[in-house]
Parts: sequence; C-alpha cells; structure tokens
Amino acid sequence: MDLSIASILMLDGLTNGAIYALLALATVLMFAVTRIIFIPQGEFVAFGALTLAGLQMGTRPGTIPFLLTLAAVIAGLDLVKGLRAGKHLAQSLRGALLPQALPVVIGLMAWWLAPKHLPLGAQVLITLSVVTALGPQIYRLAYESLADASILVLLIVSVGVHFALTGLGLVFFGAEGSRNPSFWDASFTAGPLLVSGQTLIIIGASGALILLLWLFFERSLYGKALRATAVNRLGARLMGISSSAAGRLSFTMAAFIGALSGVLISPTTTIFYDSGFLIGLKGFVAAVFAGLASYPGAALGAVLVGLLESFSSFWASSFKEVIVFTSILPVLLWRSLRNPHHEEH
Repeated sequence: MDLSIASILMLDGLTNGAIYALLALATVLMFAVTRIIFIPQGEFVAFGALTLAGLQMGTRPGTIPFLLTLAAVIAGLDLVKGLRAGKHLAQSLRGALLPQALPVVIGLMAWWLAPKHLPLGAQVLITLSVVTALGPQIYRLAYESLADASILVLLIVSVGVHFALTGLGLVFFGAEGSRNPSFWDASFTAGPLLVSGQTLIIIGASGALILLLWLFFERSLYGKALRATAVNRLGARLMGISSSAAGRLSFTMAAFIGALSGVLISPTTTIFYDSGFLIGLKGFVAAVFAGLASYPGAALGAVLVGLLESFSSFWASSFKEVIVFTSILPVLLWRSLRNPHHEEH
C-alpha cells in the first residue's frame, strides 16, 4: 500500500465515519434520555433514502400512508383513554385529535405533492418531514407506556420494532434497491485524491449538524431539559420536565438524523429495505466505544469505525464486517472490567 491508496482509503473512511457519527450521536441521545437501546435507528436511514427514491419516480412512498395510519391509530387510542378517564366526548376528541394535527398535515401535504415531480431540494424536505414525523409516533405507540420499564424490556421492544419496521419496509418499497441522484456532480483534485461534490456535502452536512446539536444542548432550553433528563430522570421530573415530552423530542431528533443520513448516503450506494440495519449497527458500535454516554467519544468512535471499515475492505474485503463488529469485543471487555455490572433496580 502506497501513500496515494492510503489517502483514498482515509477519505472513504472519513466519509463513512461522518454518517456513522450522526447515527452514534442519535444512539447516545436516545439511551441517555430514554434508556432505550434503539436498534431500529437504521430503519430511519433506509426509510429516508427509499422515500426520496419514491418521490424521484413520482410515486407516493409507503411512509406517507404509514404516517397517516399511525396518526389515526394513536388518535383512536387517546380517545378511548380519555373516555375511560371519565372525560366528556368533546374534551376527549380534542385531546385525541389536536396532537395528531401536525403529522396529518405533513402526511396530506406529502400525499398531494408526491406525484408532482418537484425539484430535488423540495423532495428532500418532504422526505425529512415525513420520516421525522414518524419518530414521535413510534415512541407514542411502542415506548411511552413502558417508559419506566427496565432496560432489558425496552431492548426487547426495540427488537420487535426493528423487525416490524423492516417488514413494513419490504411492503412499502419492495426487495429492489434504489440509488438517488447526486446533489452536486462537481469533482475536485487534491494530490492523489479525487474528491466528489457529494463527499464534501456528506462531510459538511454531518459537521454542521454536529455543531448544531452542540449549540442545541448548550444554549437552548429544550436542550438543557434533555440533558437534565439524561443526568437524572427523577430529578428532572420533579423540576417539571416531562419525561414523555423528552422522549418524543429525542425520537424526533433521532428520526431526523436517520432520515438525513439516508438522504446523504443514497447517492453513493444502493439502499435496500433492510440496508439500514448494518448501517445503524455500525453507528451503535461507535456509540459503544463511547460507553453510550459521551457525544464527543461517539463521534471519535464513528471515525475510527469508518477508517477500520475502509482499510479492512482493502486488506480483507470479505471479512470487513466481521472485523468491524469484532472490534467491539475488547471495548466491552475493558468497560466490563473498569465498571463492574450492578443489578438494575
């Protein structure tokens, strides 16, 4: 291996690492705030890429009726809950329908605009809106009633949600993969490297989002509320911070990060309905490097995972996935010896 090949592999590793960093940050956020090891994070990636592909073809992607169906089911559950609590019908209807107004508006607007062959930028906005709106709906339906359950129970639920979303992805998009057009067709030469415009967009967008997340947690009231919930759920609740609202916001942010990641990588690789699992799992490996607790550590771990994957594909392409996932074992062993396990109460 000479310097030029090493430079190409490093660039490829940094590009992939930028995506893994976003997913790792979402994984750390979800676990810190809700104690959920969110396995289906990768499904948001696949949904984002394939929803955009459907819009490119002028069809209505299955994620749009899925969003509307979730809104209807949740509204029905809230209505029944309100009536059982002894509320009047009008009050129960208002409490059930108002929270679903925004998802329904997003779904209906996307349904109307999908066949109109809008410019790529508008299609990206529609994609991000629809997939992001799915996040809090999934939390409300699958997790909110189990917010105080053990981590093991939440993990089991996550496995079930993963299989459900993967199956729905097959129904929505079929078994064939899709690849979207590049956002920027330019290319630049830097020594032995040929850097594409899409690569610059991926790295730039990932860096900008990481910076915005830092500003959100450091400067905004909502970000500080999420940090407080992550540090002490009971203390945050006593201070008036709703754990349910924190969970919905966390899922919204995770869905947006996943959808954006899918949109960014879809011009560089073919995405299938089940491609998100491996991509999300690599983000999880990066998050484990940081102990599911440190945002900077997760970002650094993601870069390491990207570089390890890139160089492994050069030396032993058939075993690159094995090498990446095996790298988690010494990290887990080290953390187990450093912080012995305590029973959860």
